Amino acid sequence: MTRGRTGTGEQQFDLIALVITEPPDPAVGPAFGPAASEPPVGPEQARILALCRATPLSVAELAADLDLPVGVVRVLLGDLLTAGLIRVRRPVPPALLPDERILQEVIRGLRAL
Repeated sequence: MTRGRTGTGEQQFDLIALVITEPPDPAVGPAFGPAASEPPVGPEQARILALCRATPLSVAELAADLDLPVGVVRVLLGDLLTAGLIRVRRPVPPALLPDERILQEVIRGLRAL
């Protein structure tokens, strides 16, 4: 599946990062499907593309759905990302999330209404 690779190269996939199948560019034509040849991916990668077509899934969910180790899924995702077949939405870093104290103040303000 991974051809002996254990890393994803430059890409690091967080367990909660969301994976979305990248729609083909209409200017280039269909990347795969009936009007084009099948994607240059293995069966596991084709299954990832199918699972992420309807709804974004996290890396952890993909590993569970495919019944594969997370490390293997990360390598396969790295290949798909390099090929431009998926997009990955990384989680918001904790430093960018609102402070809990501010959220508590908002809740108190809403309750006061």
